[in-house]
Amino acid sequence: MPRCLTKGGIAGIDWRVRRHPPLHLLAALAAACGIACAAEPAPAAPAEPEAEVIAEPVPPQAIAGAVAAVAKLGEEVVLGRYQVAIERMNPIWKERTANRMGGMDKLEKQLAGVAAQMVRQGVSMISFKPQGRPVAYEVSPGRKVVRESGRDVERMVFTKWMVLVPTVTRFRIMQEGNPRPIVIESTGFQVAISDKDKNDWTFIDGSGLKPGDLRGVFITLPQDMELPEVSRREVR
Repeated sequence: MPRCLTKGGIAGIDWRVRRHPPLHLLAALAAACGIACAAEPAPAAPAEPEAEVIAEPVPPQAIAGAVAAVAKLGEEVVLGRYQVAIERMNPIWKERTANRMGGMDKLEKQLAGVAAQMVRQGVSMISFKPQGRPVAYEVSPGRKVVRESGRDVERMVFTKWMVLVPTVTRFRIMQEGNPRPIVIESTGFQVAISDKDKNDWTFIDGSGLKPGDLRGVFITLPQDMELPEVSRREVR
């Protein structure tokens, strides 16, 4: 897994630091739930499927659907509806994290606590928007009956779309003794995932991610895949 954003879990996230805190859409949530922690080695990836998997071009509407879903997620979180982000976390990713933390109840309680701590510490998200060129992949091979030469044949096909959606998020930080808020602009990305026959997207936040983390779950991703830039700066 990626390197730790904080070693102290919730207690280790100090929103009052003088330098830029590790802010990003759901970065605090990712840190708290252990997504960004390297204490445990990534599990070995399952064996590659032996059968050839039929690929197909990514339709523009799939990419547009992912971008729209990320924008909607951002709108909800900007309004303070952090629970939506927890509910829309990719279920495979969420389950793996919950298993490390001792159960889903503990995970959700800790995630909800981080959101509340952001409010107590004077941290708020003031804007969020997808910005940049999305990159799409096909993932999750599965068997499907397709029509070939007038007869039904079972083939291996990719069942899900994965779209890396670059984002720009702005946070406002109110510090004790400083009447002027600090505004941080964070460049990052969301990993949006949906079944091909649906427009129902779940998400993995890009803060702390490395390509190997995604390949550990989605084994057919290319070895040379590159992730969008993650950075932050103070806006004056």
